[in-house]
Amino acid sequence: MINEEDSLKKNLDRFDQYVMNDIPIRLIRLSDMKFVGRNDVRKHFRSAVPQSDMPFPPSLVATYAILSHRWLDEGEPTYEEMKSGNASGPGYEKLMKFCEKARESNLEFAWSDTCCIDKSSSTELDESIRSMFRWYQNSEICIIHLAQSETIEDITEDEWVQRGWTLQELLAPEKIKLFDKHWRPMTSNGNDKSKSKTEVMKTLEKATGIPLDDLLKFHPGPLRVDERMTWAARRKTTRGEDVAYSLMGIFDVSLQIAYGEGRDLAFCRLIEAIMQGGDPSVFNWTGEPAKHHSSSAFPRSPHNFAARALELPIDQSLRLEMSTSSIGLRVPLVVLPLSISSRRVLASGFSEVTVECSLCPTIKIKFVSSSYGTFRATEQFALGIVTYSLRSCEVPRVRGKSAGFILHRMREDTWLSIQMSSPNALKVCQPKSRDFVGLEIVSPPDHEFMHWKKAFRTSLVEIDFPNIPSSSFFYISRKYLEIVYL
Repeated sequence: MINEEDSLKKNLDRFDQYVMNDIPIRLIRLSDMKFVGRNDVRKHFRSAVPQSDMPFPPSLVATYAILSHRWLDEGEPTYEEMKSGNASGPGYEKLMKFCEKARESNLEFAWSDTCCIDKSSSTELDESIRSMFRWYQNSEICIIHLAQSETIEDITEDEWVQRGWTLQELLAPEKIKLFDKHWRPMTSNGNDKSKSKTEVMKTLEKATGIPLDDLLKFHPGPLRVDERMTWAARRKTTRGEDVAYSLMGIFDVSLQIAYGEGRDLAFCRLIEAIMQGGDPSVFNWTGEPAKHHSSSAFPRSPHNFAARALELPIDQSLRLEMSTSSIGLRVPLVVLPLSISSRRVLASGFSEVTVECSLCPTIKIKFVSSSYGTFRATEQFALGIVTYSLRSCEVPRVRGKSAGFILHRMREDTWLSIQMSSPNALKVCQPKSRDFVGLEIVSPPDHEFMHWKKAFRTSLVEIDFPNIPSSSFFYISRKYLEIVYL
């Protein structure tokens, strides 16, 4: 039987680990408005750690308030100004109001992103940005200042709902309190997330496009990627890289912070990290791809997801194994051959192509292609299905209503001819058997095709398999499972 001394030691160890890893690096001590580090916070709350052997949430002991707000264009108090006691101006006045509200909640510590991070330290800045979702999540209360709102109706036009970082600041905390531009509470509730059908929660749902269930209790993770990206689609950040960095916590991934890398590279790294979760909805986007070194399957920003046309099923069994390589994004897909039934050259020089599934002629798809119409005999199309799963039998299980890519590839000699403008670009020599003793030489294939690639400027398409209800499954031979490099 565990005695009280052992129980206390166990709880203290757990509490120490929590404070030193899961709360902000420094907090403002409200009694004297001085910065304190994690060790000071640990000492302050240690006596409140329960001696019982029952599990306890350390976040209920080490409590602090956290601020969510729209930054002023200039005049926010910095770490250096607060440390030297020289902070002043509208930003400092806002900080004082926040601290006043934190005291009214009977809290002794508070955190604000404007002044509690030493941004001159790249190590501290990196840790702070990577940990920020968790810091908001572990706060006792998140105090939200809506600087452009006087009524609940004003929230829909407030800049706070249009900024990139405030998305996680809304979703992460369990308890939030909204204040208007004059620092008056916008509701009489102690926690504005405590009741689902209030006017303020309905307004937040309308203003953000986030379903009420997610507003009330959000579960981070690399799932429902396409839907969650739409929540960030119309939000703005001052730095281009912050588009990606501000979404790390929502998708429960971690990126090294590298300001200067540019928006596209940062967002591609975010998408690569999200792809580790295997959710096929990461492909459910349209528009211009990012400038990626080897693949056109990466979107440029959350805005690419805003015009998504398909509603993909939410099914944990639908997981793809995705990894980047020097020749493209490596993905195993169920690949079904397509044949061209018609092609019409457009004024733009592209072609409007209609294809049908060779194995299921009732499936017809029309799309615009940049492929060369004069090379019809030397190119191939296929359908690469992403919404399938592999069970213990390792046989692909496909939905009656599925989604997939239009895939395209050309014969290698044709591709080289186009690239090098020479009909003799590819020459194959057949050695004599005596040249390589013991090495088995075979005749070259009649035709050799390039890797499958996503057809240019095409998005996911929806496929209805005949006589299969949309939510039902059927099994297909494993021979159709093929590694594709998008």
